[in-house]
Amino acid sequence: MSEQLEIVRQGDDSFLTTRVDSVVNWGRKYSFFLYPFVTACCGMEFMAVAGPRYDLDRFGAALPRFSPRQADLLMVVGTISHRQAPILKKVYDQMAEPKWVIAFGACTCSGGPYNNYSTVQGIDTIVPVDIYIPGCPPRPEAVLDGILKLQAKVQRSPGWNRPRHRETRDLELTIVEKPVA
Repeated sequence: MSEQLEIVRQGDDSFLTTRVDSVVNWGRKYSFFLYPFVTACCGMEFMAVAGPRYDLDRFGAALPRFSPRQADLLMVVGTISHRQAPILKKVYDQMAEPKWVIAFGACTCSGGPYNNYSTVQGIDTIVPVDIYIPGCPPRPEAVLDGILKLQAKVQRSPGWNRPRHRETRDLELTIVEKPVA
């Protein structure tokens, strides 16, 4: 016992060393500010996950921001039509780095049962996606698992000041916006 006290007095074990990336990523993984982009029936499941029974607050993702400039997690919930695609891309572009995207539901991930001309067959053709949560609608447990996987991805991301996503101009689907008359 007296040996341990002597070591602490001398300062051998009384300080902590770590990398800045680890500390910054640890803080980021527990402080997501999400922007809910809710368009369809998966919105009910999203509300259930945000409610008191499943409580997203335990995972650091409780405060939704309805301004993309204040959010760092874009949760795309529901079917995205080609008419909504430019709006989704604009919201994504307005978010500051680092930013993450979760595709919530079968329609968002792959178009779901809607294989037609008006539905985007997966939002990864518009914006880069970090986590896919399949299901029609996905269970709240699956959503919580997706949040945990995103936290693990954020914790092991390489540099805290390097851009993570490829440019949106390199994605497959070209977005054509009509000029405002």
